[in-house]
Amino acid sequence: MSEPNIAQDLIRILDLEQIDVNLFRGEHETVVHSRLFGGQVLAQSLAAADKTVPQDRLCHSLHGYFLRPGRSDIAVVYRVERIRDGQSFTTRRIVAIQNGEAIFSMDASFQMLETGLEHQINLGDIPDPDDLEDDAAVARRAGNSASHRDTRERPFDLRSVNQNIQTQKNLLENPIWMRFKQQVPPGHQLQRHLLAYASDISFVSTALIPHHHKVHRANIQMASLDHALWFHHEFDICDWFVYVKSSTNAGMARGYNRGSFYTRDGKLIASSMQEGLMRLRQQTVNQEADPAV
Repeated sequence: MSEPNIAQDLIRILDLEQIDVNLFRGEHETVVHSRLFGGQVLAQSLAAADKTVPQDRLCHSLHGYFLRPGRSDIAVVYRVERIRDGQSFTTRRIVAIQNGEAIFSMDASFQMLETGLEHQINLGDIPDPDDLEDDAAVARRAGNSASHRDTRERPFDLRSVNQNIQTQKNLLENPIWMRFKQQVPPGHQLQRHLLAYASDISFVSTALIPHHHKVHRANIQMASLDHALWFHHEFDICDWFVYVKSSTNAGMARGYNRGSFYTRDGKLIASSMQEGLMRLRQQTVNQEADPAV
């Protein structure tokens, strides 16, 4: 695995500093971007909540709202409210704060491990990650023409199943294989924090896939509005898993996305949903690409 420092940096910032009872401070990744990455705030919010929950209870679901853009030049303070401590379930409410204002709020539920009935929707036929090229290599080779691909350095290896979505019409989903670049102890809470981070990678732009031949990304104002994540089974974040993302609806300047995480052997380990702002900055529809518009 390459570039372990980026992964180590993410592990570092997910180890929050406790500054008071139920108050925690989170730093940022060394690779600074203009805006705070939503996946980082999501993961740090979960990490803050975990510090107030018994270790025998693991997060099974979280639901959050992005309220304001986060800044990458100042720390984030996470305030945890202990909503409920039941016999089997624990509930926490987390508010991420910068400059005295809430930028993100989230409710998370934790459960003791239990057994019960099981079923799942199976993963369809998709190429193995060993048969795909790394996204970073594709982006470097394409240069600025790879407008559909996020070229930022990531702590995850990423390999998209559809490497050239710009040339494909009627495409509704783009599965992407992921693998964390650093070893993490199995069963550790950090595994869930890292998956929460990964669940926001290129998620909001999924709603653009059906429109990529008509609208250029630069002409769309996009921002995550909310995010939900459910953990179904244990997993190893350091082994390949596939994030199958699709968008079932867009309208009223919003795009709705959903995702499923599968292990390499086809086990469904988590599910996600997100709605994002998808606002045209101006009349940007390409008339030549679609004369019917």
